[in-house]
Amino acid sequence: MEIRQLRHFMAVVTEGGFTAAARAELIVQSALSTSIRNLERELGAELFERTGRRVVLTEAGRALVPQARALLAAAEAVKDAVAAVTDLATGRVSIGTIQTLTCVDLPAELAAFHRDVPGVQVSVRDAPVAELTEALRAGELDLAYLAPDARPLPEGLTVHATWQEELVLVTAPGHPLAKAGRTLIKDLAEEPFVDFRAGTGLETAVRRLAAHCGLERRITCDVTQIGLLVELVRAGIGVAFVPRAIGERAGLPCVRIRQPEPGRTVVLAGRGPRPRNPAAAALLRHLTAAAPAAAGRPDGRRPAAG
Repeated sequence: MEIRQLRHFMAVVTEGGFTAAARAELIVQSALSTSIRNLERELGAELFERTGRRVVLTEAGRALVPQARALLAAAEAVKDAVAAVTDLATGRVSIGTIQTLTCVDLPAELAAFHRDVPGVQVSVRDAPVAELTEALRAGELDLAYLAPDARPLPEGLTVHATWQEELVLVTAPGHPLAKAGRTLIKDLAEEPFVDFRAGTGLETAVRRLAAHCGLERRITCDVTQIGLLVELVRAGIGVAFVPRAIGERAGLPCVRIRQPEPGRTVVLAGRGPRPRNPAAAALLRHLTAAAPAAAGRPDGRRPAAG
């Protein structure tokens, strides 16, 4: 059994199919399929039920997933130990992010990090909060931007920095609320809403806000991509709560909510007080040193380092 085979197996699990997994691993599909078949032959069991375009884990496959994760994490730890003596001439760091991250310009920060340590490969995963949290705990990610919705992080995870983001109501241009510039939650009872349902901190923050204020939202459309939500709002299908920066970047009217002023917390989290992976430790130092002002905060308050 080879680490490469386990990595290919987990790629199929993560990507949901052989074609996407081969693309993610940068190999041809026939080579990935052969690798999986060889692994099944060595283990003496089929790992996937191949039904059309979809692949479904067998019982043996489900049993292998946690073991494969642990072995791959251990293999990465071996690489990290070697990379530590090379002064980051090589290395790899994996970071996760929520889709609606606005408090940090992550592409710009990663580009600056790459200029400092060009030999380090950076892997970025965009996923819902629960998936990012589990990947962080399993060692698949070194760091992650999460929106935990006021819930404590699982044991073993550490918050390195915190931001408070202001949520606003975005509307189509010309909407009556756009002219007012601000509104009360209770005045939105008759408004149609576009809902963001991607298992994210934004989704739970909006639901908590509505429940707290007794607002029964009339959902006309729900989406899992923030870009599509913005375009649906622009087209006039409904209004939506989003971080202020998303509305401003889209050029949509941003209506301020009064009583209460809604917001959400975003954190940069990792395992333990300091990453064991030298590349991850370097990226953490870079991201916390950059410490941009908290998104949507007129007072420019900087995130609290932990």
